[in-house]
Amino acid sequence: MTDDDSTDGSSVSRQSGAPTARRMVLGAQLRRLREAAEISRADAAYTIRASESKMSRLERGRVGFKERDVEDLLTLYAVSDPDERAVFLELARTANQPGWWHRYSDVIPDWFNDYVGLEESVSRIQSYEHQFVPGLLQTEEYARAIMTHGRPETSDDEVERRLSVRRRRQRLLARPGAPQFWAVIDESVLYRPIGGHRVLKDQLRSLLEVTRMSHIALQILSYEHSTSSAEGAFTVLRFPEGELPTIVYVEHLTGAIYLDRLDEVEVYGRCLDRLAVEAKTPEESRQLLLKLVADR
Repeated sequence: MTDDDSTDGSSVSRQSGAPTARRMVLGAQLRRLREAAEISRADAAYTIRASESKMSRLERGRVGFKERDVEDLLTLYAVSDPDERAVFLELARTANQPGWWHRYSDVIPDWFNDYVGLEESVSRIQSYEHQFVPGLLQTEEYARAIMTHGRPETSDDEVERRLSVRRRRQRLLARPGAPQFWAVIDESVLYRPIGGHRVLKDQLRSLLEVTRMSHIALQILSYEHSTSSAEGAFTVLRFPEGELPTIVYVEHLTGAIYLDRLDEVEVYGRCLDRLAVEAKTPEESRQLLLKLVADR
Protein backbone atom coordinates (compact mmCIF):
# COMPACT_ATOMS: atom_id res chain seq x y z
CA MET A 1 0.00 0.00 0.00
CA THR A 2 1.43 3.42 -1.00
CA ASP A 3 1.29 6.59 1.07
CA ASP A 4 -1.43 7.89 -1.22
CA ASP A 5 -3.53 4.82 -0.50
CA SER A 6 -3.26 5.17 3.26
CA THR A 7 -6.52 5.00 5.13
CA ASP A 8 -5.29 6.24 8.46
CA GLY A 9 -6.97 9.10 10.26
CA SER A 10 -4.45 11.71 9.16
CA SER A 11 -5.12 10.87 5.52
CA VAL A 12 -8.84 11.37 5.97
CA SER A 13 -8.40 14.59 7.92
CA ARG A 14 -6.44 16.21 5.08
CA GLN A 15 -9.40 16.03 2.76
CA SER A 16 -11.34 19.22 2.16
CA GLY A 17 -13.83 20.72 -0.23
CA ALA A 18 -17.59 20.87 -0.55
CA PRO A 19 -19.91 18.32 1.12
CA THR A 20 -20.32 16.41 -2.14
CA ALA A 21 -16.57 15.86 -2.45
CA ARG A 22 -16.21 14.96 1.24
CA ARG A 23 -18.96 12.38 0.82
CA MET A 24 -17.07 10.81 -2.07
CA VAL A 25 -13.81 10.82 -0.11
CA LEU A 26 -15.51 9.13 2.84
CA GLY A 27 -17.02 6.48 0.58
CA ALA A 28 -13.65 5.80 -1.07
CA GLN A 29 -11.87 5.52 2.29
CA LEU A 30 -14.46 3.10 3.65
CA ARG A 31 -14.29 1.03 0.48
CA ARG A 32 -10.52 0.70 0.92
CA LEU A 33 -10.96 -0.35 4.53
CA ARG A 34 -13.50 -2.97 3.46
CA GLU A 35 -11.22 -4.35 0.77
CA ALA A 36 -8.24 -4.41 3.13
CA ALA A 37 -10.34 -6.40 5.60
CA GLU A 38 -11.36 -8.76 2.78
CA ILE A 39 -15.06 -8.26 3.47
CA SER A 40 -17.56 -8.46 0.63
CA ARG A 41 -19.80 -5.55 -0.25
CA ALA A 42 -22.81 -7.76 0.46
CA ASP A 43 -21.61 -8.54 4.00
CA ALA A 44 -20.89 -4.88 4.65
CA ALA A 45 -24.36 -3.97 3.39
CA TYR A 46 -25.94 -6.55 5.68
CA THR A 47 -24.16 -5.00 8.66
CA ILE A 48 -25.80 -1.63 8.07
CA ARG A 49 -29.18 -3.08 7.06
CA ALA A 50 -28.81 -2.02 3.43
CA SER A 51 -28.83 -3.63 0.00
CA GLU A 52 -25.64 -4.34 -1.89
CA SER A 53 -26.62 -1.77 -4.52
CA LYS A 54 -27.03 0.90 -1.86
CA MET A 55 -23.64 -0.04 -0.41
CA SER A 56 -22.17 0.51 -3.85
CA ARG A 57 -23.77 3.96 -4.02
CA LEU A 58 -22.46 4.79 -0.55
CA GLU A 59 -18.92 3.83 -1.46
CA ARG A 60 -19.11 5.94 -4.61
CA GLY A 61 -20.39 8.95 -2.66
CA ARG A 62 -23.73 9.01 -4.43
CA VAL A 63 -25.70 9.11 -1.18
CA GLY A 64 -24.93 10.28 2.34
CA PHE A 65 -23.85 8.12 5.27
CA LYS A 66 -25.58 7.91 8.62
CA GLU A 67 -23.11 8.25 11.48
CA ARG A 68 -24.45 5.03 13.01
CA ASP A 69 -23.70 3.18 9.77
CA VAL A 70 -20.16 4.56 9.70
CA GLU A 71 -19.63 3.41 13.28
CA ASP A 72 -20.92 -0.06 12.46
CA LEU A 73 -18.72 -0.33 9.38
CA LEU A 74 -15.62 0.82 11.26
CA THR A 75 -16.28 -1.87 13.84
CA LEU A 76 -16.73 -4.47 11.10
CA TYR A 77 -13.46 -3.35 9.51
CA ALA A 78 -11.64 -3.64 12.87
CA VAL A 79 -10.92 0.09 13.16
CA SER A 80 -10.75 0.39 16.93
CA ASP A 81 -8.50 3.39 17.54
CA PRO A 82 -10.73 6.13 19.06
CA ASP A 83 -8.91 8.97 17.32
CA GLU A 84 -9.12 7.32 13.92
CA ARG A 85 -12.81 6.56 14.39
CA ALA A 86 -13.42 10.17 15.46
CA VAL A 87 -11.88 11.45 12.21
CA PHE A 88 -14.16 9.26 10.10
CA LEU A 89 -17.23 10.29 12.08
CA GLU A 90 -16.37 13.97 11.78
CA LEU A 91 -15.99 13.54 8.04
CA ALA A 92 -19.41 11.87 7.95
CA ARG A 93 -20.93 14.82 9.83
CA THR A 94 -19.40 17.47 7.57
CA ALA A 95 -20.23 15.47 4.46
CA ASN A 96 -23.90 15.59 5.44
CA GLN A 97 -23.96 19.35 5.91
CA PRO A 98 -25.91 21.14 3.17
CA GLY A 99 -23.92 23.28 0.74
CA TRP A 100 -24.86 26.86 -0.12
CA TRP A 101 -26.72 25.61 -3.22
CA HIS A 102 -29.30 23.76 -1.15
CA ARG A 103 -30.95 27.12 -0.45
CA TYR A 104 -31.81 27.14 -4.14
CA SER A 105 -33.26 23.63 -4.33
CA ASP A 106 -36.47 25.09 -5.72
CA VAL A 107 -34.69 26.21 -8.90
CA ILE A 108 -31.78 23.75 -9.17
CA PRO A 109 -32.79 20.41 -10.72
CA ASP A 110 -31.94 17.36 -8.60
CA TRP A 111 -29.60 16.06 -11.28
CA PHE A 112 -27.57 19.30 -11.16
CA ASN A 113 -27.07 19.32 -7.37
CA ASP A 114 -24.09 16.97 -7.49
CA TYR A 115 -22.45 18.99 -10.25
CA VAL A 116 -22.53 22.22 -8.24
CA GLY A 117 -21.14 20.40 -5.22
CA LEU A 118 -18.33 18.81 -7.22
CA GLU A 119 -17.53 22.07 -8.99
CA GLU A 120 -16.75 23.63 -5.60
CA SER A 121 -13.87 21.19 -5.05
CA VAL A 122 -12.19 20.90 -8.45
CA SER A 123 -8.60 21.73 -9.28
CA ARG A 124 -9.22 21.79 -13.04
CA ILE A 125 -12.26 22.18 -15.29
CA GLN A 126 -12.11 21.30 -18.97
CA SER A 127 -15.12 22.07 -21.12
CA TYR A 128 -16.33 21.91 -24.70
CA GLU A 129 -19.33 24.01 -25.73
CA HIS A 130 -20.91 24.10 -29.17
CA GLN A 131 -24.04 26.17 -28.53
CA PHE A 132 -23.45 28.68 -25.71
CA VAL A 133 -20.66 30.42 -23.87
CA PRO A 134 -19.75 28.22 -20.86
CA GLY A 135 -21.93 29.04 -17.85
CA LEU A 136 -19.01 30.11 -15.65
CA LEU A 137 -18.08 32.76 -18.26
CA GLN A 138 -21.55 34.08 -19.12
CA THR A 139 -22.52 37.68 -18.46
CA GLU A 140 -25.75 38.19 -16.55
CA GLU A 141 -27.67 39.51 -19.55
CA TYR A 142 -26.47 36.66 -21.74
CA ALA A 143 -27.49 34.11 -19.10
CA ARG A 144 -30.87 35.81 -18.61
CA ALA A 145 -31.52 35.63 -22.36
CA ILE A 146 -30.84 31.88 -22.31
CA MET A 147 -32.98 31.28 -19.23
CA THR A 148 -35.92 33.21 -20.70
CA HIS A 149 -35.54 31.66 -24.16
CA GLY A 150 -34.69 35.01 -25.70
CA ARG A 151 -37.40 36.99 -23.92
CA PRO A 152 -35.66 38.75 -21.00
CA GLU A 153 -38.74 40.92 -20.42
CA THR A 154 -40.47 37.79 -19.09
CA SER A 155 -37.90 37.30 -16.33
CA ASP A 156 -39.51 36.34 -13.01
CA ASP A 157 -38.45 35.39 -9.48
CA GLU A 158 -37.43 31.91 -10.57
CA VAL A 159 -35.14 33.27 -13.27
CA GLU A 160 -33.62 35.76 -10.85
CA ARG A 161 -32.91 32.98 -8.35
CA ARG A 162 -31.31 30.89 -11.09
CA LEU A 163 -29.16 33.90 -11.96
CA SER A 164 -28.17 34.16 -8.29
CA VAL A 165 -26.95 30.58 -8.46
CA ARG A 166 -24.97 31.40 -11.61
CA ARG A 167 -23.34 34.42 -9.97
CA ARG A 168 -22.44 32.37 -6.90
CA ARG A 169 -20.92 29.63 -9.05
CA GLN A 170 -18.88 32.19 -10.99
CA ARG A 171 -17.11 33.27 -7.79
CA LEU A 172 -15.20 30.03 -8.13
CA LEU A 173 -12.94 31.51 -10.82
CA ALA A 174 -12.25 34.69 -8.86
CA ARG A 175 -11.39 33.23 -5.47
CA PRO A 176 -7.83 32.64 -4.20
CA GLY A 177 -6.58 29.28 -5.39
CA ALA A 178 -9.13 29.19 -8.20
CA PRO A 179 -9.14 26.06 -10.34
CA GLN A 180 -7.61 26.01 -13.80
CA PHE A 181 -10.37 26.52 -16.37
CA TRP A 182 -9.87 25.51 -19.99
CA ALA A 183 -12.68 25.76 -22.51
CA VAL A 184 -13.03 25.05 -26.20
CA ILE A 185 -15.91 26.95 -27.79
CA ASP A 186 -17.30 26.30 -31.23
CA GLU A 187 -16.84 29.36 -33.46
CA SER A 188 -20.58 29.53 -34.15
CA VAL A 189 -21.14 30.55 -30.52
CA LEU A 190 -19.37 33.85 -31.22
CA TYR A 191 -21.90 34.78 -33.90
CA ARG A 192 -25.12 33.46 -32.35
CA PRO A 193 -26.93 36.64 -31.16
CA ILE A 194 -28.20 35.36 -27.83
CA GLY A 195 -30.13 38.28 -26.32
CA GLY A 196 -29.43 40.48 -29.33
CA HIS A 197 -26.27 41.98 -30.82
CA ARG A 198 -25.54 44.32 -27.89
CA VAL A 199 -25.74 41.49 -25.36
CA LEU A 200 -23.52 39.31 -27.54
CA LYS A 201 -20.94 42.09 -27.97
CA ASP A 202 -20.82 42.64 -24.20
CA GLN A 203 -20.36 38.89 -23.78
CA LEU A 204 -17.46 38.86 -26.24
CA ARG A 205 -15.84 41.76 -24.38
CA SER A 206 -16.23 39.81 -21.16
CA LEU A 207 -14.55 36.77 -22.72
CA LEU A 208 -11.66 39.01 -23.72
CA GLU A 209 -11.30 40.17 -20.14
CA VAL A 210 -11.22 36.69 -18.64
CA THR A 211 -8.60 35.50 -21.11
CA ARG A 212 -6.19 37.87 -19.36
CA MET A 213 -6.41 35.67 -16.25
CA SER A 214 -3.54 33.21 -16.04
CA HIS A 215 -5.73 30.34 -14.84
CA ILE A 216 -8.24 30.62 -17.71
CA ALA A 217 -7.55 29.38 -21.24
CA LEU A 218 -9.99 29.76 -24.11
CA GLN A 219 -9.71 28.15 -27.54
CA ILE A 220 -12.04 28.66 -30.48
CA LEU A 221 -12.85 25.66 -32.67
CA SER A 222 -13.21 27.06 -36.19
CA TYR A 223 -15.96 26.02 -38.59
CA GLU A 224 -13.88 23.53 -40.55
CA HIS A 225 -13.34 21.46 -37.38
CA SER A 226 -16.74 21.93 -35.78
CA THR A 227 -17.92 18.34 -36.22
CA SER A 228 -14.64 16.46 -36.23
CA SER A 229 -14.06 15.68 -32.56
CA ALA A 230 -17.10 15.93 -30.30
CA GLU A 231 -20.77 15.17 -30.80
CA GLY A 232 -21.98 17.48 -28.03
CA ALA A 233 -21.03 19.62 -25.08
CA PHE A 234 -19.36 18.07 -22.03
CA THR A 235 -17.29 19.03 -19.01
CA VAL A 236 -14.44 17.15 -17.34
CA LEU A 237 -13.89 17.76 -13.63
CA ARG A 238 -10.51 16.90 -12.09
CA PHE A 239 -9.79 16.95 -8.35
CA PRO A 240 -6.68 17.36 -6.19
CA GLU A 241 -7.71 14.50 -3.89
CA GLY A 242 -6.47 11.10 -5.00
CA GLU A 243 -9.64 9.45 -3.72
CA LEU A 244 -11.85 11.38 -6.12
CA PRO A 245 -12.08 10.06 -9.70
CA THR A 246 -12.06 12.36 -12.69
CA ILE A 247 -15.69 12.90 -13.66
CA VAL A 248 -17.20 13.65 -17.05
CA TYR A 249 -20.48 15.55 -16.94
CA VAL A 250 -22.80 15.37 -19.95
CA GLU A 251 -26.09 17.25 -19.84
CA HIS A 252 -29.18 16.49 -21.93
CA LEU A 253 -32.72 17.85 -22.19
CA THR A 254 -34.16 16.03 -19.19
CA GLY A 255 -31.14 15.46 -16.97
CA ALA A 256 -27.45 14.65 -16.97
CA ILE A 257 -25.06 11.72 -16.72
CA TYR A 258 -21.91 11.50 -14.61
CA LEU A 259 -19.20 9.22 -15.99
CA ASP A 260 -16.31 8.09 -13.79
CA ARG A 261 -15.29 4.72 -15.23
CA LEU A 262 -11.70 4.90 -16.42
CA ASP A 263 -12.47 3.63 -19.92
CA GLU A 264 -15.24 6.22 -20.37
CA VAL A 265 -13.14 9.08 -19.00
CA GLU A 266 -10.27 8.15 -21.30
CA VAL A 267 -12.52 8.50 -24.36
CA TYR A 268 -13.34 12.08 -23.37
CA GLY A 269 -9.71 12.74 -22.49
CA ARG A 270 -8.66 11.77 -26.01
CA CYS A 271 -11.43 13.97 -27.39
CA LEU A 272 -10.08 16.92 -25.38
CA ASP A 273 -6.61 16.25 -26.77
CA ARG A 274 -7.93 16.38 -30.33
CA LEU A 275 -9.91 19.55 -29.63
CA ALA A 276 -6.80 21.25 -28.22
CA VAL A 277 -4.90 20.46 -31.42
CA GLU A 278 -7.69 21.34 -33.85
CA ALA A 279 -8.82 24.58 -32.19
CA LYS A 280 -7.11 27.91 -32.51
CA THR A 281 -4.45 28.52 -29.89
CA PRO A 282 -5.41 30.72 -26.92
CA GLU A 283 -3.57 33.67 -28.50
CA GLU A 284 -5.18 33.11 -31.92
CA SER A 285 -8.55 32.84 -30.19
CA ARG A 286 -7.93 36.10 -28.37
CA GLN A 287 -7.08 37.83 -31.63
CA LEU A 288 -10.32 36.56 -33.17
CA LEU A 289 -12.27 37.94 -30.21
CA LEU A 290 -10.52 41.32 -30.57
CA LYS A 291 -11.46 41.46 -34.25
CA LEU A 292 -15.09 40.54 -33.60
CA VAL A 293 -15.46 43.17 -30.88
CA ALA A 294 -13.83 45.83 -33.08
CA ASP A 295 -16.08 45.00 -36.05
CA ARG A 296 -19.33 45.31 -34.11
